[in-house]
Amino acid sequence: MPQPDPAIRPRPGAHLQYAALCWRLKAGRVEVLLITSRETGRWLIPRGWPMAGHSPPETARIEAWEEAGVCGTAGSDCIGVYSYAKGRAPESLRLCQVQVYPLAVSRLAKTFPEQHQRRRKWFTPRKAARKVANEGLAALLDRFDPFASPLERATPLETAPPEGHFRISPGTESAHDPL
Repeated sequence: MPQPDPAIRPRPGAHLQYAALCWRLKAGRVEVLLITSRETGRWLIPRGWPMAGHSPPETARIEAWEEAGVCGTAGSDCIGVYSYAKGRAPESLRLCQVQVYPLAVSRLAKTFPEQHQRRRKWFTPRKAARKVANEGLAALLDRFDPFASPLERATPLETAPPEGHFRISPGTESAHDPL
């Protein structure tokens, strides 16, 4: 089973996922790709559970293909982490922690596994940050710069309050609403 980035420890009890922040240059400007969730239609980035035999960036790349038809190259460095509550009913809620990997898009396929279940759209990082419901993901999108060095990106990896200082609301994408 692939191991998470050793520099990033998941919160105790959190379920780990990997995501792809898909990006391209268009007319000299960076754009990022958002997709809709299957159930609620909220804007988010492709993400999924760890896959046996695949590294975290490979898993993110596979999820980007399945959910958005993205072909491209995933970066090897995690660029940030955000958390969310998965599930709708209080008894089924799970805290998920998502490690995000940049993915330089070389092409978008017209047909892909989840094409009839999702929409996809390009945005500037700043506009994408305003479209997503999750505050942690919004912060990652807002500061995204694919050309920044790891030192330039050295900001807190997760924007959530300390352990035990959040509530989880059913059906939300944000698990870190301060009490």
